[in-house]
Amino acid sequence: MRSTLFDLEKTISERRTADPALSYVAKLTGRGRAKIAQKVGEEAVEAVIAAMAADRDGLVGESADLLFHLLILLGDLDIPLDAVLDELDRREGVSGITEKAARKPD
Repeated sequence: MRSTLFDLEKTISERRTADPALSYVAKLTGRGRAKIAQKVGEEAVEAVIAAMAADRDGLVGESADLLFHLLILLGDLDIPLDAVLDELDRREGVSGITEKAARKPD
């Protein structure tokens, strides 16, 4: 799976500066970070709706959409997928309750 996501990250990076008439990634990128973030939120909500409806196929599709749009957002902020995976690796084996308690307060 990691190679699939890395391949997608590379494709998104290549398409960010493509012709917006030919590339959804370029078109969305051209609309700005707020629009990209909005799309991430929409896909997350659609994934939740599919999950609550016990729609397995729908959840799979919406999860793919969510990951795709999240990679666009990460790319817009020049955050490599490796940074997110490194953070997940760092959290491996740490209780979610313990990890949350160790966070700095807002």
